[in-house]
Amino acid sequence: MARALVRMLAAILTVLAGAVACQAGGGSGGAVPAPAVDEARATAAGKRTAVVAGGCFWGIQAVFQHVKGVVSATSGYAGGTMKNPGYEDVSTGRTGHAESVQIVYDPSQVTYGELLRVFFSVAHDPTELNYQGPDEGTQYRSAIFYSDPEQKKIAEAYIAQLDAAGVYRHKIVTQVAPLQAFYPGEGYHQNYAKLHPNDSYIVFNDAPKVANLRKEFPQIYVNQ
Repeated sequence: MARALVRMLAAILTVLAGAVACQAGGGSGGAVPAPAVDEARATAAGKRTAVVAGGCFWGIQAVFQHVKGVVSATSGYAGGTMKNPGYEDVSTGRTGHAESVQIVYDPSQVTYGELLRVFFSVAHDPTELNYQGPDEGTQYRSAIFYSDPEQKKIAEAYIAQLDAAGVYRHKIVTQVAPLQAFYPGEGYHQNYAKLHPNDSYIVFNDAPKVANLRKEFPQIYVNQ
């Protein structure tokens, strides 16, 4: 919890300096287009899984909890070598993990590509290398952890599409890597933004992301 306090204080200092961290579309030079390569929308309800990382998992989880077709979004850790890591382990930056979110979604309501569009549009800034706003370290890197060849193809094609279109002022640095394992985070990290809406970190960093989701994607925004 001490590290959470440090991040909250860092966020306040960032705002006072006139640079609100992790604002949606930071670095974006225009609207983020829909992916040209995507999975086919399923004809029947089901469950598929996506795992992404982009800074503090509180905000990523909060955004996807408001996306139509998302069954659940769980904060946790992926991309490292240590088995069953905890928050304190990952926070050292030595385990190789990134704070990540596992998204379980219904492919008849939302596609993998549509989830990535939200990820690149309002959830984080994909041009920031190993940091997001006040949070620094490889554990805050931008990453997509794919679980099958189709997810890999869609993710890589979308990044190439966005770079070619010059959507961002800087090159996308999002890592695309195979998902080896996802470890759910501690209970106090789950639904953090929902349970602590007045937390300064949430107010300055994460609430604007959800607000931008509602503004930019009203057709898939759900108020949960």
